[in-house]
Amino acid sequence: MTIEVFEKLLAQRQYKAIKTIFDTMNPVDTAALLPEFEDKQTVLLFRLITKENAAAVFTYLEPEQQQVLLEAFTDTELKLIMDDMFIDDTVDIIEEMPANVVERMLSAAGDKREAINSILNYPEDSAGSIMTLEYVSFSPSMTIGDALKKIKSTGIHSETVNICYVVEKHKLLGFVTAMDLLTCDDDELISDVMDENSVSVTTLADKEEVAQLFNKYDMVSIPVVDKENCMVGIVTFDDAIDVIQEEAEEDFQKMAAIAPTDKPYLRISVWELWKGRIPWLILLMLSATFTGMIISSFEDALSKLVVLTAFIPMIMGTGGNSGSQASVTVIRGLSLGEVDVKDVFRVMWKEFRVSILCGISLALACFVKIIVVDKLLLGTPGVSDNVALVVSLTLCVTVICAKFIGCILPIAAKRLKLDPAVMASPFITTIVDAVSLFVYFGIAKILIPQL
Repeated sequence: MTIEVFEKLLAQRQYKAIKTIFDTMNPVDTAALLPEFEDKQTVLLFRLITKENAAAVFTYLEPEQQQVLLEAFTDTELKLIMDDMFIDDTVDIIEEMPANVVERMLSAAGDKREAINSILNYPEDSAGSIMTLEYVSFSPSMTIGDALKKIKSTGIHSETVNICYVVEKHKLLGFVTAMDLLTCDDDELISDVMDENSVSVTTLADKEEVAQLFNKYDMVSIPVVDKENCMVGIVTFDDAIDVIQEEAEEDFQKMAAIAPTDKPYLRISVWELWKGRIPWLILLMLSATFTGMIISSFEDALSKLVVLTAFIPMIMGTGGNSGSQASVTVIRGLSLGEVDVKDVFRVMWKEFRVSILCGISLALACFVKIIVVDKLLLGTPGVSDNVALVVSLTLCVTVICAKFIGCILPIAAKRLKLDPAVMASPFITTIVDAVSLFVYFGIAKILIPQL
């Protein structure tokens, strides 16, 4: 449905027609449509959404639109929305709102307020901060028939009924699936059909590691327990997807030397973009001055054989690319849990062998190119067999050093409790540039006597 249609209906005050259209739309699509209108129109349109869909649409809106609506809601409207939202979604929204809006939301939360505050008290990157307290649990002595009755009476208020948990005296014993409940006899006991091999996480577990467990075990929800194995809540698959997307975007921004932000690009002001980029650019600019200092220190050698200067960009570029390849591969392995800090020597040995093969291949290709193209075809002054050999050997050594640096720095960052993504392309390229120049001029002085 186009925006023009809604604008026309609004101008004609055809509110019933708008309401009918909203009834046929998916809440996600409705939420994507509302930001296209002015604030007053957004409030009006939202009030035309049915009560059954309002909370879902509100959850999918961007924080800016949520704040506009929250400030426009009456206390009654706010309470209706709060009552229909799941606790974890409410917490996510509260974390994005200013203090005055948060105060209103907590006042309207009613019986949910204590649960909301308990989740807000967990560290931001913990499993406790993304869990929900709304889940279905059974006693092991309960029959299948009684369990189904409980789902019918309370399941509507739970995030999922596909997986239900078996709890006794608050202790997590196992779980049963909806398939178990629907295919077993009503008089069978939960204890007879439950699976005791339940994967769980603690409230303080890192939320990124929790998200990885969904992929590893192919689960739709994971129970969250305290230190005494008492059931506290669950993390659902949709929350895990949000974490994975958030971490991926954050890593991407860090690897590009940009301060992470969770705002959509078009909603970030020029000032915010400048603040996020300029510190990194200044740092990288200052670090790159070392490259200039190295070139200046070999000024005499370059003046005697100027042609060496022509190959500097190729050597530095190839080195930077090689280091980036290794770093991105290792960062991905660290993020997915495929590589750990203790695997550092295995990673180094593997990347060393790869670098040898890449270095030799590039050196041979480079030597042939310089001799055939630069010397024979173009007749570039100063290009000789010795120059070709210097450049080729430098390329080989640079690739080996670059891949070593590229694989070791992310692991070192992980060991120091830093984000490995910080040690990606920009920093590695700067370091490799300096190393490649030292190698280049060192080999040149050895193989070319006049230097």
